[in-house]
Amino acid sequence: MTESASPRSTVPRMTVLGVQPGEPPYRLVEIGGELVGQAHSLADVLDIAHRAGLGRLDLDDPDDVRWVGGDKFTWFPGLWG
Repeated sequence: MTESASPRSTVPRMTVLGVQPGEPPYRLVEIGGELVGQAHSLADVLDIAHRAGLGRLDLDDPDDVRWVGGDKFTWFPGLWG
């Protein structure tokens, strides 16, 4: 099997978990499997990445960020199922 035909098995640098209800709603953020913060917006995700020393992230690259329970535009519970 060639490398291009093999299934993706990389671990993303950051994982943004599904929206949690709250005032305001938030998403938990993990780096390296460790919970590192709460994000209330996309700007918060970038700030958490910067503070963790991740440098530039491509928010659309699954090798950089895994979005669970929605995408980078999902910030309210229940909108996408």
